[in-house]
Amino acid sequence: MGRLFLVRHAQASFLSQNYDQLSALGETQARHLGKYWARCGLVFKGVYAGPAQRHRRTAEITGEACREAGVAFPIPVAVNEFDEFHGDAMLAESLPQLRAKDARICELEDGVKGAGDETRKRAAFQRLFEVVVSLWVNGKLPLQEAESWQAFSDRVNRGLDRLFADAGKGASIGVFTSGGPIGVVMQRALHLSPQDTLQILWMSRNSSYSEFLFSRDRFTLSSFNAYPHLEEDSLLTYR
Repeated sequence: MGRLFLVRHAQASFLSQNYDQLSALGETQARHLGKYWARCGLVFKGVYAGPAQRHRRTAEITGEACREAGVAFPIPVAVNEFDEFHGDAMLAESLPQLRAKDARICELEDGVKGAGDETRKRAAFQRLFEVVVSLWVNGKLPLQEAESWQAFSDRVNRGLDRLFADAGKGASIGVFTSGGPIGVVMQRALHLSPQDTLQILWMSRNSSYSEFLFSRDRFTLSSFNAYPHLEEDSLLTYR
């Protein structure tokens, strides 16, 4: 059986001008992951990353830490299919229409704008985002330009099929991506409904990894959202 390690990117810079770059804490999380994998003696045949900066940088720092510990780590290869769904585009296109007919959306968005500090703003944004994404997953979001849930799921599965076709028998491969693609891969392994898959999107911690076993005719979950490399509570984040 081959092994697929699916890694959620380390903490990015939420609420900053460039969300896509890792925070200082995120860089620490990625470094801890590399050191942990090196201690475990985990060796990958191939490593892949979504196209976002936070995906690629998490993979780079993890690899640097492995190599510094004397364990080989392949240069990450970009795979566009493992990009996250474009939440900003989704919100920008749908919110004006949703506000016009849904008082709950107005209240949630106003809560984000009126939040007094970063902690409250994070919480308020998450509440709004979860409601909008739920509508998206259920096909109830008025979109013309942004990617649909079905199109997103199909994209991630195409990327997964390509990796499996290229992987050798019994190979271990690593993929650095975001919570959305991880949810889609979980859906594939466990045959989840879109609604159940949605709950997975919010559970993955930054720099956590999920392990799957695969062969020509089998794909199963081995572990989900593991973070043994994050030994201190101060290192645990969701955003």
